[in-house]
Amino acid sequence: MNIIKKSEEKTTNLYKKSKYDKYLLLIQFLFLLLIILSVFFISFVPPVSRDALVHHLAVPKIYLQHGKIVELPCMSWSYYPMNLDMLYMIALYAGSDIIPKFIHFTFALLTSWLIFSHLKKREIPTNLALAGSLLFITIPVIIKLSITAYVDLGLIFFSTASLISLLNWADNGFKIKHIIISGISCGLAMGTKYNGLIIFMLMVLFIPWIYSKKINFFKNDLYKKDQKPAFHYLAPINAMVIFSLAALILFSPWMIRNIIWKGNPLYPLYQNVFPSKNDNVCPVEKAVSDMEENKPFKFGTLLYRKMLYNESIVDIMMLPARIFFQGEDDNPALFDGRLTPLLFFLPFFAFFKTGTKTDRYQYEKYFFFFLPYLFCCLCYLPLYSAFVILQ
Repeated sequence: MNIIKKSEEKTTNLYKKSKYDKYLLLIQFLFLLLIILSVFFISFVPPVSRDALVHHLAVPKIYLQHGKIVELPCMSWSYYPMNLDMLYMIALYAGSDIIPKFIHFTFALLTSWLIFSHLKKREIPTNLALAGSLLFITIPVIIKLSITAYVDLGLIFFSTASLISLLNWADNGFKIKHIIISGISCGLAMGTKYNGLIIFMLMVLFIPWIYSKKINFFKNDLYKKDQKPAFHYLAPINAMVIFSLAALILFSPWMIRNIIWKGNPLYPLYQNVFPSKNDNVCPVEKAVSDMEENKPFKFGTLLYRKMLYNESIVDIMMLPARIFFQGEDDNPALFDGRLTPLLFFLPFFAFFKTGTKTDRYQYEKYFFFFLPYLFCCLCYLPLYSAFVILQ
């Protein structure tokens, strides 16, 4: 018998069916329905969140008033990528500032569906797959975002779609369509929020690693001969190029806009790398910028936290772990949102032995385990370096 078939049978046997499974599944569906209805009714309250009123709804409304996309020099956030904001424009044109909330929540539901679908493809029982999707949608910060007209849930959805498409590329013989879909999703994530740039860098770096890990399974007798793709050392490089082109093409309209307006494709980021045009500069921002340049000493983000919140060096170094345990809504000192400790502890259980000698998805577990930590490293490492130097 095929080794993979045996492995999947053993894995499935670990989850023995019970007569109570159907009742558990019913409870999970009712719980999911309760969450959807709760968010649905709360979302009928007019938007009051700051970012929605001054950015995600205000900028599209100004575009509608002018009948085109116009430069707004005194609103630096208007230079951010605006995929979802353009979607909100349709609702604003119809005269509703509440529908954008439902659009934003829809991306949370779609992400939950992606998680459920991916787990089902991995031979996970329906009740456990649904538990995985419920775990995501019940994270406090996700619930909070679901009743706002922000763009973060769109970023999460497109990033998740990109990650899963990349895994589908590895799991289906490295077919080019999956890497293209992954790149398109990543490009949409970058076009939703600049945070998608970090996902882009990580995905490009992970492509050769995933290829090298997955090709080892194809080389063994785990797959039928006609299913084994031929190994070629240029394959991961080609995949990186195709992925990057697909992502950058989708992201390019916002880069072109910023180049025309400011000469910086990622404005207002990296202004020390891309010198911005001086024409059409907001006088208020110019005055603030001049004041910042004349300061004898500049506070970095982490040093700012140390001075303002009296945090110790240990507190600063433990920031990536603290966000799972100490979050509090509307409290900048505690990250202005709540995660859940489950997200910190549960990934370790993925590496417990299941009694199977062969785990065709072992590389995938490492991928999902290290991805968030690498994400945090890319975010915090420059800040930590500056903080240590200043100390």
